[in-house]
Amino acid sequence: MSRATADRKDRILSDILEKKHVSVRNLATHLGVSEATVRRDLKQLADQHEVTLVHGGATLARTSDFSFHAKSHRNPAAKRIIGDLAAKLVRDDEQIFLDSGTTCLQMATGLRRRHDLSVLATSVRLARELDSPTVNTILLGGQFRPQREDTVGPIALSVLENFRGYMAFIGADGVSQEFGLSASDIDSAHLYQMVVRHARETILLVDSTKFAAPSLYRIAAWDQIDKVVTDRAPDAKWKAFFQRSQIEVIVPLESNSNA
Repeated sequence: MSRATADRKDRILSDILEKKHVSVRNLATHLGVSEATVRRDLKQLADQHEVTLVHGGATLARTSDFSFHAKSHRNPAAKRIIGDLAAKLVRDDEQIFLDSGTTCLQMATGLRRRHDLSVLATSVRLARELDSPTVNTILLGGQFRPQREDTVGPIALSVLENFRGYMAFIGADGVSQEFGLSASDIDSAHLYQMVVRHARETILLVDSTKFAAPSLYRIAAWDQIDKVVTDRAPDAKWKAFFQRSQIEVIVPLESNSNA
């Protein structure tokens, strides 16, 4: 599948997740392609059980859980930018932890080029994406969550207790200057709290929309974070905060030049 086709399907799914129903005509206008192209994309998505075809358009697939899909198709371009930037921080012969979120998943392409890389992961999907003879992936066990394609719980925590000194790459559902990093579910938050405690360096991957408000469960305080990788330069308030906190912020070069 070409990048253009993948991007177009991302946008189609994003529209369906937001609007619950889309028409072929409106999608063609919105995407700047023919209605035949949209119908072909929708047919492929329906074959993958991601949408249900209806007369003149498509709706959410009734039998699918969209918790993972909703995240993977929210701000996909920003997540690719962040994933590419984060992967460049990893050298050969490194040991890292990657969380099960959709932003860390975007690091996989860059990481497959590394040599003698060891990766701790809780995401089954990420483990598949990291399939490479030069990457040693250690998949933590635990309670499997089909909707998120990851593992959590006491067994995952027990296995993680045996590891130290890795670089940790984690995402967040929300951030605030007062509350720190936070997640929307308690199992992920509990796991990532231990990840951060055992890491020698922690890098937060978060797109610019997450700076608006915190989620419910705290993952870490800012004094536990070494770097932030995001898709655009933060505003003046956040920039001053990161400078005071001595946290390095990594953004695309063009974003820095326009800040």
